[in-house]
Amino acid sequence: MSPAQQIARRRTLAIISHPDAGKTTLTEKFLLYGGAIHLAGSVKDRKAARATTSDWMEIEKQRGISISSTVLQFDYEGHAVNLLDTPGHKDFSEDTYRVLTAVDAALMVIDAAKGVEVQTRKLFEVCRRRGVPIFTLINKCDRPTRDPLELLDELETVLGIQASPINWPLGNGPSFRGVFDRLSSQVHLFERMAGGGAYKAPVKVASIGDAALRAQLDELSLAAATEQLAMLDGAGHAFDLAAVHAGAQSPIYFGSAINNFGIELLLRGFLRDSVPPAPRHSISRMAPGLPAPTTAREVPVAHDKFSGFVFKIQANMDPKHRDRIAFVRVCSGRFTRDMTVTHQRTGKSVRLSSSHKLFGQERETVDEAWPGDIVGLVGHSEFGIGDTLTEDRSIFYDEIPRFPSEVFAYLSSTSPAEAKKYRTGLAQLLQEGVVQSFQVRNAPSDTTLIAAVGTLQFEVVQHRLRAEYKADSRLSPAPWTLLRWIEPHPRLADLSSIVVASGVSFGHDKFEQPVVLFPNDWSLNYFVEKNPELRLHTLPLEQVAQSGSGQSAQSGANAANAV
Repeated sequence: MSPAQQIARRRTLAIISHPDAGKTTLTEKFLLYGGAIHLAGSVKDRKAARATTSDWMEIEKQRGISISSTVLQFDYEGHAVNLLDTPGHKDFSEDTYRVLTAVDAALMVIDAAKGVEVQTRKLFEVCRRRGVPIFTLINKCDRPTRDPLELLDELETVLGIQASPINWPLGNGPSFRGVFDRLSSQVHLFERMAGGGAYKAPVKVASIGDAALRAQLDELSLAAATEQLAMLDGAGHAFDLAAVHAGAQSPIYFGSAINNFGIELLLRGFLRDSVPPAPRHSISRMAPGLPAPTTAREVPVAHDKFSGFVFKIQANMDPKHRDRIAFVRVCSGRFTRDMTVTHQRTGKSVRLSSSHKLFGQERETVDEAWPGDIVGLVGHSEFGIGDTLTEDRSIFYDEIPRFPSEVFAYLSSTSPAEAKKYRTGLAQLLQEGVVQSFQVRNAPSDTTLIAAVGTLQFEVVQHRLRAEYKADSRLSPAPWTLLRWIEPHPRLADLSSIVVASGVSFGHDKFEQPVVLFPNDWSLNYFVEKNPELRLHTLPLEQVAQSGSGQSAQSGANAANAV
């Protein structure tokens, strides 16, 4: 198979949703249809012997939620699929945001009874900003649902995207009988069975009013579906593949993941209509100091030199070995095991000898990979999130965004005897990006200021320190609720000359960029008013330079909560 054919058959996607919409269940069913697993785990029953393939952490199994994004790879009908299951809980949204930099498309799962929820909006906005094509599954159609036309209207109104249904539900909840495929005029019938739904052979019908349907649907459901489809034909958005690829239109599928219904239709439709790996942009290295414009050039996937970037690091996936894996998105060229590349951040040459294809917690050696693939590299402690690995020294990716934290706390060891294990574990978790850390003036001794989007991230840090490193820790509240990056300025050499409200502190991030921490919105606004020559940003300075329009504090104290 030629390199062009290898690349063309790759599909790399993330599944995103609000918690409990059925995202992890859908992941399991994709793997089931792809032949990667033979028995899907039960997401709801955590006491069962089986557990989902993607939720492998002990704390995930206890809580019944996804905490860390997981890479799962399988082949299906000639396609090589890289599937990334992501956390739905808002406290772990930073992990999801990073994952979205590594995919070419996203699949959004919506609960048919609840519609568009808060976290769905945030994740969708990240996809839209990056121009990621979005496919939508309206899930749980075998349960009582909202009116499907109302759901479509909400998608378009709230998310600002065209909704084009590929199939349409026949019935609602207890009366749900299947879906009508608008493209092929076929009906796929749903049959309730113990342990899940099953397919009957698709039935070809001339129209929604065909006699074959009358034997399956009650008159009220048939009349409702007939009216709804007529409205879609007359006033709905026709399927437009170019608009889908541009992220302006989302193909809509209806189904029930828990019952295996509509999932294979969705998988086939996604693989047919989604995009293969796309070119990435390489930027010029920036000099430290004030933000400066950057130049970018497009790196084609067919470039003859390998390049990729690290978008995730995970330690202790294999408790027996206590190793760490750097997940790399291949962007160009051909990856081969034992190849030597340049680690751009350090400028050093490294040999990539321990490379793996991931399947949740399991792994197997991979000898080659192509653009779109995700490769797990074991044993490189020098790799960090966002690092570029390449055979072409002129390529430098800067794909990984950082976001302002919203909660802050001091973390410390509870026992001098465990201090070494505590330091080792915390350093590893910080490198993974589980939380951020900052140095701040006048911090309590022997503590680390950690920061996150949500407090549940702190719980994960403490749990993993205890479970994986045998080190207990103590969490103490910190007085701040807002953080801003500040542009370098001569006045920073004498902080006493800066007028601040009570409770404001100065510090720096792990890249030595200065930050200011505020206890509330009022203290932030007071700082801006009294020190107009000091410019604050909700984003790190390198992201401000790349975007050319980083939010400043003057644009509003609530900007920190923006995606």
